[in-house]
Amino acid sequence: MPIYEYRCEQCGERFEKLVRGFSGEAGLTCPRCGSDNVKKAVSLFGLGGGGGRASDSGSSCGPTSL
Repeated sequence: MPIYEYRCEQCGERFEKLVRGFSGEAGLTCPRCGSDNVKKAVSLFGLGGGGGRASDSGSSCGPTSL
């Protein structure tokens, strides 16, 4: 089950939601202000960013050459 990030268009709150199946965004509300005006946000994890050590060091999960 994927976890999606959302951003409230009303107050700017960013939050995550565990999504089961194809329930979509119907009935999704902001935990801070209760607004239903939320949009799916671009996740840094989904883009491969976030400043993790592996990406900074140039290492990879692939085989190494000798």
